[in-house]
Amino acid sequence: MRALICGISGQDGAHLAKFLLGKGYEVVGTSRDAQLTSFGNLERLGIARDALTLCSMAPTDFRSVLQTLKKYAPDEVYNLSGQSSVGLSFDQPVETLESIATATHHFLEVIRFLERPIRFYNAGSSECFGDTPESGANELTPFRPRSPYGVAKSTAFWQVSNYREAYGIQACTGILFNHESSLRPARFVTRKIVRAACRIQREGGGEKLKLGDLSIQRDWGWAPEYVAAMWAMLNAPGGGVDDFVIATGESNSLEQFVRHAFECLGLDWKDHVEIDSGLYRPTEIRFSRGDAGKAQRLLGWRAGRSMRETVEALVQEELAEGRR
Repeated sequence: MRALICGISGQDGAHLAKFLLGKGYEVVGTSRDAQLTSFGNLERLGIARDALTLCSMAPTDFRSVLQTLKKYAPDEVYNLSGQSSVGLSFDQPVETLESIATATHHFLEVIRFLERPIRFYNAGSSECFGDTPESGANELTPFRPRSPYGVAKSTAFWQVSNYREAYGIQACTGILFNHESSLRPARFVTRKIVRAACRIQREGGGEKLKLGDLSIQRDWGWAPEYVAAMWAMLNAPGGGVDDFVIATGESNSLEQFVRHAFECLGLDWKDHVEIDSGLYRPTEIRFSRGDAGKAQRLLGWRAGRSMRETVEALVQEELAEGRR
């Protein structure tokens, strides 16, 4: 089996590459410019360059997508690329929409044009839901996004649904709730928190970690487990594909995340954190929780790590990184 991972240099792309290589797949990974991209996340996971094929592809360029899929003829395509920051989407709404929705449309149209039995996975997001019910959002919960990022992901979701129904393309969207690992870029608040806590514990001093609204609640999971769910969606029993919510079913506040990160290092978070109103978003999701019951029933998938276990793993990996 050959899989093409669009966005292989990111957190999910690197973890998925490791997962698929472990299953004996031939993996092709793309970035906008493969000659200039460092692919540092692959190196951090111990993946050698000669273990896979890396190539350049621009998802927002239809011709580039067409040429790539014709050349490599993948059995599975994982679309994990696009602008990935909710906060940045407020400053770059057009680029966010194009890199997510337009790119997804190009993949779907190329697959329709090639008339090959390519299975297509689209990276959705819990941001599509906006605020969720206390019981958790499932596949039937209406979308009400509260950011340009959420709007773009919602658009891509409906494009996938339409092509699946109209043309019979084996395409699905994984509606993933927050999932973390040490491969997250530093701009993500979870990595920002863990890095700062480890740095304060290591160096001491009077550094203050500036954060926004600590009362927001999210459903946090462990990224390596979530990429396994991506593969399971394209290889479900019975041969069909469908959309799935992937989540832990547990919500915690950002304050709880911060508290546990500092507690892991023997620190009191209140001594080291300042609230900065400038970090508040124009619109914010107050509460987010997923219901992955369908994935458990049909795919046999369920989250293994809780938020606390995820934070502990992040801290340990950050400490290990600092010792290298």
